Amino acid sequence: MTELFTDEYFMREALKEARKALDIGEVPVGAVVVCKNKIIARAHNQTEKLTDATAHAEMLAMTAAANYLGSKYLNECTLYVTLEPCVMCAGALQWVQLQRLVYGATDPQRGYRLVKSPVLHPRTEVVEGINMEEASELIHSFFRRLRDKD
Repeated sequence: MTELFTDEYFMREALKEARKALDIGEVPVGAVVVCKNKIIARAHNQTEKLTDATAHAEMLAMTAAANYLGSKYLNECTLYVTLEPCVMCAGALQWVQLQRLVYGATDPQRGYRLVKSPVLHPRTEVVEGINMEEASELIHSFFRRLRDKD
């Protein structure tokens, strides 16, 4: 029996990436890029590992997907990410003309929706709240552990 390729299915794959980030001490955000029901890129936050403030899961996944497709545009792709993208990532999503953005947890402190003017490409469809509880708990538990260390 094959599992249906739903938003929940692909978000579970992004959550696997987020757990990889957690395992190496990164903020647990994971992303996958899907094109025609096939995962073409996977990534997780690596800002500490790469000593690069721009090494967000979304940025790494977009780069890998563009390399896979041989195109700078992801206009037939969906990005599944466990946390609402920041303004930097949303701006990059505009440039790649992403078809769909699906995210789990909202980010009330740094999410792109804090900006009043549109950041995403006008044709990008947005779906929020997929597997939100699990995605939120990963983030909250990570920051709770950091606070407990202090």
